[in-house]
Amino acid sequence: MKKKALIPLLIFGVLAVLLAVGLRLDPHTVPSPLIGKPLPAFTAPQLHAPEQTFSSDEMIGEVSGVNVFASWCVPCRQEHPYLAQLAARGIAPIYGLSYKDRREDARAWLARFGDVYRAIAYDPEGRVGLDLGVYGVPETFILDRHGVVRYKHIGPIDAAALRDEIMPRIERLIREGQ
Repeated sequence: MKKKALIPLLIFGVLAVLLAVGLRLDPHTVPSPLIGKPLPAFTAPQLHAPEQTFSSDEMIGEVSGVNVFASWCVPCRQEHPYLAQLAARGIAPIYGLSYKDRREDARAWLARFGDVYRAIAYDPEGRVGLDLGVYGVPETFILDRHGVVRYKHIGPIDAAALRDEIMPRIERLIREGQ
């Protein structure tokens, strides 16, 4: 009878340990299975020109960034000035993926805060985002010139991330000719 009483206590103890470990994990460090692999192929309508499409193939040939954003995303607004800084440097184009948004809302958001993207794919149902393994917005991918994902930043880019992670990775990829 005493052994049966210990089983719930043991299960509770294991669950408590798992919860404690989980609470210490940083959600921004979730590894992406795409690192070192080509960005999944996609074709989507363009945000500004719905009759035209944008394809992942168009990002091949130069080091670039892909930023997943939405007008309803508050952290996207926080990171936007840093994306503008990156775009202003002109060393690597930034492509956008308008994720689970209404076309008119995304256009108004870009008109208000500035359009820093070379091109923007429109993903209203989130299908492209699902293929990219997007957990939420914003997320930013750095691609080498072959379209291989070399880095994924989850959450908003800030000054430290731009200075310490994004720019050094882009510069290294350009320098190494990748």
